[in-house]
Amino acid sequence: MTKSKDQEISASITTIDALASCANYSLIGFLNCDPDATDDGTDHAPRQVFTGHFVPVKPTPIQDPEYIAHSPGFFAELGLADSLAQSDAFMRVFSGDLSQAPEPMRKVGWACGYALSIFGTEYTQQCPFRTGNGYGDGRAVSVLEAAINGQRWEMQLKGGGRTPYCRGADGRAVLRSSVREFLAQEHMHALGVPTSRSLCLYVSKTEKVQRPWYSAGSQAKDPDRYFLEPVAISTRVAPSFIRVGQLELFGRRARNQAHPRAMEELEQLVLHLIDREYGEVIDTTLSLEEKVIVLAGEFCGRLTSLVANWIRVGYCQGNFNSDNCAAGGFTLDYGPFGFCEVFNPYFQPWTGGGHHFAFLNQPIAAERNFQMFCTALRPLLSAQPALLQQLDKIQADFPKVMHAEMETMWAAKLGLVVFNAELFNELITLMMQTPVDYTLFFRELSTLPKDIEPLTKSFYTELTAEADNKGLHTRWAEWLTKWKSLITSGPRSTEEITAQMQRTNPKYTMREGSVVPAYQQAARGQYALIKELQTVLTQPYAEQSKQVEEQYYSLKPSELFGLGGISHYSCSS
Repeated sequence: MTKSKDQEISASITTIDALASCANYSLIGFLNCDPDATDDGTDHAPRQVFTGHFVPVKPTPIQDPEYIAHSPGFFAELGLADSLAQSDAFMRVFSGDLSQAPEPMRKVGWACGYALSIFGTEYTQQCPFRTGNGYGDGRAVSVLEAAINGQRWEMQLKGGGRTPYCRGADGRAVLRSSVREFLAQEHMHALGVPTSRSLCLYVSKTEKVQRPWYSAGSQAKDPDRYFLEPVAISTRVAPSFIRVGQLELFGRRARNQAHPRAMEELEQLVLHLIDREYGEVIDTTLSLEEKVIVLAGEFCGRLTSLVANWIRVGYCQGNFNSDNCAAGGFTLDYGPFGFCEVFNPYFQPWTGGGHHFAFLNQPIAAERNFQMFCTALRPLLSAQPALLQQLDKIQADFPKVMHAEMETMWAAKLGLVVFNAELFNELITLMMQTPVDYTLFFRELSTLPKDIEPLTKSFYTELTAEADNKGLHTRWAEWLTKWKSLITSGPRSTEEITAQMQRTNPKYTMREGSVVPAYQQAARGQYALIKELQTVLTQPYAEQSKQVEEQYYSLKPSELFGLGGISHYSCSS
């Protein structure tokens, strides 16, 4: 039997040597190395990095690595054989040991610095030196940049040990947070949301680190005790890992004339970003200044679309600082993130996040990050007032573009051709007063129910026509009648409307009540639940088996409300 093209691709890279042959290092090939760096990458203590775009760093391997999981879907996209994930040579590299990496792969990785802005305000005090020259990839080490099937990918170890930017910490990631990020990235991709991707996940059988976390049943805001937890390394992959905060660092240096090559390094980084992330949409014949204007407009479009998609699927970034905002316009840095279960505009999974990064405030947080993006670019346009005005106009128009994206998204979730503000505002009020499960509600609505009975599957309060708590039953019935009259007034059939809504509203979401047992079992060497969640979460729109539906398509259990590590969590990882 003849193999299909997909089968041929999936078997095209079967060894670490074949993967290494795809190595193509554009960042370290074209950008500037820190002149104070060591050649061999032995650079693991916190220090100030005054210039250069990257620091060579040799990752610190985890001890006695064991395979937990890889992403079969992403492996297939890359043309990697599934067997590669458990091969000794592949495991060695992606658990942090580059000593035997085959050429032309390098035996030293790299880390990058960036600046920090929180909700549009510049900070330097998070840098251990309070100068801004020591903030960056503290435990993320990139180990490979490769061109595969015409696409450039950067592969980065999360938890790969200390770098000069580590701020004194141990550079490790624990299994708990690694499992969450590993599952979330491929779930988001399956949801149709731009994101970094998950390649593989390994855990140490012997190495543990101490972390503050929540004891069983704790309802404390912050972790109430310390635990020894297994360390793990997950490999995340993206076209690049350039962040808005990275541009800011070089923009600040250029603005302040921090060193003689500051403006040149900003130019180099911006051109590198364009080449890595915007090469297909920005004309190479334009001048640098003209490219900057097009870049700002393109990033505005990507960022507004991204955040609207976050809200569509119930995702809250939790800590949407500029350093956690990818300049390529995709989801990056799954730290204190969460998916909204009980609908609340101010849903915020991270105890340190505040309302400014809450669920429905994410468009405003994005606006602040876009403001810092434009501020970083301004030094490049200082000699051209007309182009500066164009940049200011793009920045000023961000809220309008964001508003339009949000209205389009809400209309799609509701099956409407045109957004209806009155209908939407009534719905949000009812969702808060009832309250309802965000994912279950919109999925049940997608069936175009005849009455509100199917919708009550998503209600956390029992409503009956007889009791009619605070008139909610009547108001829901009236809202449903208005909504159905709007969506059925056009030429579309009910089947077409349902199909469109079910493509927009996922059936399955990543619920902490399911993920916590998965990483708890993994800590005991049992990985079956992680693999089960992989399967469920990478088919979020599908009607899966009855057993899957009973287990994963349900309200948050009442006993989980208020629990630390499930309903809320610190940034500890």
